[in-house]
This record gives sequence, structure tokens and C-alpha cells, in this order.
Amino acid sequence: MSNTTTAEKLADLRARLEIAKDPGSERARKKRDEEGRTTPRQRIDALLDAGSFVEIGALGRTPDEPDAPYSDGVVTGYGRIDGRPVAIYAHDKTVYGGSVGMTFGRKVSEVMDMAIRIGCPVIGIQDSGGARIQDAVTSLAMYSEIARRQLPLSGRSPQISIMLGKSAGGAVYAPVTTDFVIGVDGETEMYVTGPAVIKEVTGEQITSADLGGGAQQMQNGNISYLASSEEEALNMVKDLLDFLPLTCNDPAPVFAAPTDEEIAYDEALNSFMPDDTNQGYDMHDLLDKLFDDANLLEIQEEYAPNLITTFARVDGKAVGVVANQPMDKAGCIDADAADKGARFIRICDAYNIPVIFVVDTPGYLPGVDQEKVGLIHRGAKLAFAVVEATVPKISLIVRKAYGGAYAVMGSKNLTGDLNFAWPTAQIAVMGAAAAVVMIQGKQLEAAPPEQREYMKKLFMDFYDENMTSPYVAAERGYIDAMIEPAETRLVLRRAVRQLETKAVRDLDKKHTIMPM
Repeated sequence: MSNTTTAEKLADLRARLEIAKDPGSERARKKRDEEGRTTPRQRIDALLDAGSFVEIGALGRTPDEPDAPYSDGVVTGYGRIDGRPVAIYAHDKTVYGGSVGMTFGRKVSEVMDMAIRIGCPVIGIQDSGGARIQDAVTSLAMYSEIARRQLPLSGRSPQISIMLGKSAGGAVYAPVTTDFVIGVDGETEMYVTGPAVIKEVTGEQITSADLGGGAQQMQNGNISYLASSEEEALNMVKDLLDFLPLTCNDPAPVFAAPTDEEIAYDEALNSFMPDDTNQGYDMHDLLDKLFDDANLLEIQEEYAPNLITTFARVDGKAVGVVANQPMDKAGCIDADAADKGARFIRICDAYNIPVIFVVDTPGYLPGVDQEKVGLIHRGAKLAFAVVEATVPKISLIVRKAYGGAYAVMGSKNLTGDLNFAWPTAQIAVMGAAAAVVMIQGKQLEAAPPEQREYMKKLFMDFYDENMTSPYVAAERGYIDAMIEPAETRLVLRRAVRQLETKAVRDLDKKHTIMPM
């Protein structure tokens, strides 16, 4: 029978918990502090509502090692953001370099299991060297345990990864399987194998920043949002959650919105579109005018910028927006843009967020390089995602809508629910300049040189009048309504309201098969 008093037991508990608050070695903690980096608990406290964090596993450590540090390299628990529940874990770089071991894996698995049971987002603050080499196969097993819990969460509750340091190997595979990956410029580094391993195996020399820095990984399509600071990254998580539900069966937050009367008619929109159909404009300027406010939340802004994917609000409710950007590649859809659009649409569909397409595209991007990088199958993924999505799908054609790109941008024949067009819209297989070559090329070559330009202009005028006019599509029922640009905000609002009760069920099957 122990002679230890209750007071001594309490003192022992308090001492252990105090050590567990920052359990890394003195050397590791000093290095962290000198570099100006925050602790995992500071990061969690900055993200969650004050006083809401409930930690689990604080005294967990590697089994059968009496001197093993508490936490095992990760802080785990639950809390709230704006009053809504979340599960959270944060790597501790000062303990085993934040690498994954047995206790680490069990702690993260526990919070993920709880998120599955109660239905809430999971947020992972990543700062890890990857697998714990000394744990051998156990570390790999724990990575697998974490990875397999991402599947039941995927599309059920939002999963967000914040990359606040160097992450390698399994520490990057798991984050890119989550819904959103947030990096910090100058801090984030992500790679499957680091520069040292690459040099050893292939002989190639590269710095870690050039290999996997945040800016590079944004270009690679592996980051959803690149913040300028840790504070901005954490605020981005809060902003994201404002657009997302707790689970696919819950509504997303609703915010105050202007009245119908306030947005009924915006005269400035009637003069927005340039008279010259080939003149560029910034699609962001138009999007700012179409939604409740200009505070749009763009995803993968610097990856495939020719296609904009952003969250916005209509009538105070979250919508996903897919829009062509005429300022980049004239708004053509290339392979990267197709991947980007497809994934964003699937995220919106999973969380029951309506999708609004704002269309101004001359088509898929032609070129040898595009064919080599798989434009065929990657472009097909965008079409596949559009058809697969059962949420309300609304298309607004503001200018060009040519070829297959017209179809995948929410057309009625590809399961779009409501299609609207401005009088500036042009809908056709291709533009007049390309069509004249395809249809009248031989006749133009045979014509006297002094007449060719005149004949070309005649044909292009005829083509625009009879084949690209939006009224041709409207007459055939492919456009639900031709609208004045000034009426757009009210039209979109009424469309979203009309489609709120949309319900679609697919044929019974196990799952679909993605394009190659």
C-alpha cells in the first residue's frame, strides 16, 4: 500500500502536466525560440476560441522508455472556432523532430475517430520530419492508421492542413489528402524526399526551398492558399470554416446579406463588358460586383490562374464560383485548370454548396505541350466532376463560350440547372477567326489578294450574327433567360433560392470510375 498522500499525488500530477506543456529538450526548445517559432500549444490557442481547448494524451509517451518525453511529438485535442466544434492536432518539432511514432499515431487516430463519431472538422498543424526512423515499421503502420481515417472523413467533414515548417515523406502525403492545404511563404517546405536523399540517389543538387518551398508548391498545385505569415494562415482556417458545414448533413453558416431591393439593379454592370470582344479584363473585378460583398475566398489563386475557383456568398449563403480569367491564357482551360476546377467542384458537391459558373472562355487550350501533359484525360475529369455533382449548378455566360469548354462550364446539356446569358454572350463551336479558316479557308486562298480581307470580314460578321449569337441558343432552349447585366445579382439570388430543395439520386452502384 502506497504511503503517498493525496497532496503529494496532486503535486506529482501538476509537475508532470507542467513538463508536458513543453516537453522537448532544452537544446531543441532553445533553437525553436531563437528562430522565433511558436509552440504547438500557442498555435492551437491562437486558432481556437479562448479557453475552449481540451487536450487529450498530454502524458502519452513512447512505451517502455522511462525517460521518453511526454506528448510523443504531437499535441491533440478538441476545441471550438466561432463556437463550432473542431478536432485538432499540432506537431511538436522539439520532440523527435515531430516525427510519427506509435503513441503519436494513436493520439492523432483518437481525435480523428472522435471527429468521425461526432461530426466535426479536423485541423492538422503540420511540422514534421516524417516517419520516425528508429520506430521502423511501427511508424509506417501509424501513418497508415492516420491515412485510413481520412477516407471516412473525406467528404463528410472538412479536413484542413496547415504547413508550418518542413514536412517530408508521409508528412506530405497525409496533408494533400485533406480538403485544403495552407502554407506560409518562407516557412512551408514540402517534399516526398529532401535534397540530401535526392543528391544521394540521383546526384541532383537543389535547395530545400527551391525543391518544396511554399511558393513552389503553390505552383505545383499542392497548396490551396499561401499566407504571408503564421497569423494569416490561422485566420485563413477561420475564414474557410465560415463557408463550410460541420458535416455534409449540416448547413453551412449563413451571414447577413443586402435586401433584394438593394441589389435589384446595378447600372454599372451594363457597361462593364468591353465592346471589343478580344479585349481583356480582370474577372476578379466582375466577381466583386456579382456577390454579397467583395470578400471572396479564392482557392489555389496562383495555380492555373486562367480558372478562378473561389467561395462567395449569395443571399448570405455560401456558393462556390468557377470562373474563366480572360487576363490569363485568354480564359482557355488547360490541363492544370481542369484539375483545379474538378477538385473544387467535388469539394462544393460534397458539402452541398451550390456552384455558379461565370463563363468567358474561347475553349480548351490547344498545343503540343498540353497534349503531352494529358489534356485529354485531365480535361475529361472536369466534365466528369460537373456531371457527378448533384448540388445546384447555375451558369452565367458573360462573353465567350466556345467548344467543349462551353459544355463543362455548367451547360444545361451537361446537367447544369439554370443557364443565363448576357447579350454580350457568344456561344459556338469556335470563334469567328478560327471558323473562317476551317470553313472558308480554300475560298479565301482562291480569291484575289485585294479581296481576301473584305471577304474574311464578311464571313466573320455573318458567323457572329448567325452562329455565335446567344439568341440562337436561347431559341433552342439551351439558355433559360437572356438578362440585362444590371439584373444579374437578383437573378442569381432567385436562382439559388429556387434550387434550394434540389434532390438528385444516382443509379445504384458502388462508386464511379474517374477518367484516366
